Amino acid sequence: MKKYILIIVMLFLIIFLASACSIQDYAADQTKLTIAEQYGLAYAPVQLIKELSLLEKADPSLEVEWKQLSNTTAIREAVLAGEVDIAFMAIPPFLIARDKGMKWKIISGLSESPLGLMTNRKYINSLADFKAEDRIALPQPGSIQHILLSMAVERDFAEVNKFDDQLLTMNHPDAMNALLAGREVSAHFASPPYLFLESKEKGIKKILSGKEAFGGEFTFIVGVSTEEFYQQQSKNYKVFLEALTEALNFINQQPQAADILADNYNLTAAEMKEYLNWPGMEFTSKIKGLEEFLAFMTAEGYLKENNYQRSELIFTEELVTEKKETVLEGAEQDGK
Repeated sequence: MKKYILIIVMLFLIIFLASACSIQDYAADQTKLTIAEQYGLAYAPVQLIKELSLLEKADPSLEVEWKQLSNTTAIREAVLAGEVDIAFMAIPPFLIARDKGMKWKIISGLSESPLGLMTNRKYINSLADFKAEDRIALPQPGSIQHILLSMAVERDFAEVNKFDDQLLTMNHPDAMNALLAGREVSAHFASPPYLFLESKEKGIKKILSGKEAFGGEFTFIVGVSTEEFYQQQSKNYKVFLEALTEALNFINQQPQAADILADNYNLTAAEMKEYLNWPGMEFTSKIKGLEEFLAFMTAEGYLKENNYQRSELIFTEELVTEKKETVLEGAEQDGK
């Protein structure tokens, strides 16, 4: 009898020790937050979180790691591998990954932005002028630039994949350099600041805007995280959400944001201020165009599912909005 009692006690002890180790490991995970972003001015509020150390100020015990990745494929793989907790990207690639089984949702909107299809060819004045040998640079197939281009050609030619064989996958800095060199690339579907820099170059012109392609306004960049992170690291989720709110508030209300961010983009403070205030450049938590992207991408086969509800794609949108308004009200009172 004593033998059986001893065995039971030992089993309970093993379970207890395993649970304790699990709790310790989980607690250790809670002290680190890894964030991924991409290239461009649309991510400026994320840069502010970094430059102002907003996360570290909110939680001094939090270790923050930043990753700048070239495209959403790299981001998705990093999230799947558990190497990234929060990431930023456009709505279409988020939807494609979600449709393929990625268990993540949108945290918040980040920015609206002018986008433009820029060309260095004199003979190209519209989509109809592209020749078979012309190459169009954009971040990757399935990117927002690709979907916007598909929207435009579907409307103009009733042929959604008209230019698919002419696409080159390039990050924005390399695409801009290729466009300016005038050889490999005939066009670049650019985002700021590359769009603004290219627009100032002689011989470079815009033949299509993102707004024209979409048919209205839309959110360019959103923040996303996995359901596992949202549920298991609620403290870090809230800390990040408050930091993001503070960064959005700062960039919209504080003129010194341009001075702080200029070096990040290799721009002067004056250029940074000009670009932050460029028409169509908006930094906001609002999410626009989600349903329109869903409808188009489902109709054209980019997505298999066709019955997504907004609540399935966004984390507790009402609670997020309420929390953000509270934080902003506090910031406004502090400023009075």
